[in-house]
Amino acid sequence: MTQALRLGIAGLGTVGASVVRMVARRAEAIGATAGRPVRVTAVAARDRSRDRGLDLQGVTWFDDPVALARSPDVDCVVELIGGADGKARETVEAALAAGKSVVTANKALLARHGPALARAAEAAGAALAFEASAAGGIPVVKALREALTGNRISRVYGILNGTCNYILSRMELEGLTFEACLKDAQALGYAEADPTFDVEGFDTAHKLAILTSLAFGTELDAEGVSVEGISAITPLDLRMADELGYRIKLLGVAEATAAGIEQRVHPTMVPKSSAIAQVMGVTNAVTIDTDALRELTLIGPGAGGEATASAVVADIADVAAGRVPPAFGRPVAGLTPPVRAEMQRHEGGYYIRLTVHDRPGVAAGVATKMAEREISLESILQHRSESAAARDRHGRSGLPVPLVLITYAATEAAIRASLDAMAADGLLSEPPQVIRIERK
Repeated sequence: MTQALRLGIAGLGTVGASVVRMVARRAEAIGATAGRPVRVTAVAARDRSRDRGLDLQGVTWFDDPVALARSPDVDCVVELIGGADGKARETVEAALAAGKSVVTANKALLARHGPALARAAEAAGAALAFEASAAGGIPVVKALREALTGNRISRVYGILNGTCNYILSRMELEGLTFEACLKDAQALGYAEADPTFDVEGFDTAHKLAILTSLAFGTELDAEGVSVEGISAITPLDLRMADELGYRIKLLGVAEATAAGIEQRVHPTMVPKSSAIAQVMGVTNAVTIDTDALRELTLIGPGAGGEATASAVVADIADVAAGRVPPAFGRPVAGLTPPVRAEMQRHEGGYYIRLTVHDRPGVAAGVATKMAEREISLESILQHRSESAAARDRHGRSGLPVPLVLITYAATEAAIRASLDAMAADGLLSEPPQVIRIERK
């Protein structure tokens, strides 16, 4: 019988425990697919006393995951510790130094150290596999690295964080505030006690950087991602989006432009008719624009033990079968240096919500500032509150009211310059809300 691939699982949290269960449950099918058996021979976790509902008889327990990585009884290390440095990094580096393949779901580690780890894997003739790092159970890494080799990719974008999509979905459907939806997300386990990494867009940025490298054959450039989160989105913005025929999603977008590769994470208005607008709750979605397929959209669970374990086990099967593709689709030496397209050069439509004083000449002043920077307006909407209208009938003018502008294609630089000019002239009573529009 062909010798089994011996797995060492570093990290026995929700995902790690799900991987152990899935390998046991699907052992026969995995072995048939890979051409050799696969079994867990070692695990590493801090708390031995915790009941994880696992049968670990005959499995060696390591308190130190680095020791697990160096064990002669482990052929492939599955790193599920998390974090860009510390034990996660040390474990992966130790495994590769020992010539062992690594499977990981750790997007933060890859975003910071991916190229160095890929070089180490190449030198060792080992695999560095990370399907679970970018979109949970959605097989987008394999799609970009292998299935779409015959395509020229022009853009990759998607909903890459289930926490943010859950919050925005609840806000839209129930008219709740960001704070109320975040509290519910934390109670349900969708958001961490400190949700900053998710809601301010950093999690999405790490995932996007990985997808960008795979899509365009460039060196991974996490520092080149422009990042905005969703904490400033209000129920009013969602109501206005609905009225205009859009939904607001936190998107990660990587696009090849004449100026270079544009990487951006920000709240985005997408047409309700688009496939990605239909993705609600904690679900993720990735759309890939290519010359041959035009548009390919992959939708599925982006987080959770079983979904992430599905992607991890797919990588394990590849390792067992001896499939060792370059981590980022080509050898590290063949990746091209990234040419950043600066955010100020981004061009597209914009939703701009201004809070202005309800008095004569303000709307004209706003339009003038936009026209001075050659920004064409598709529409202007002003919604006065009932209290403002009542006060106006009694002669009390100057109350703050929202003024919403929808622009045709304009540059980020022109939009920001016009808003700065409005603020300098005292036209604005609050900082403006700016949301980019993806019309296709």
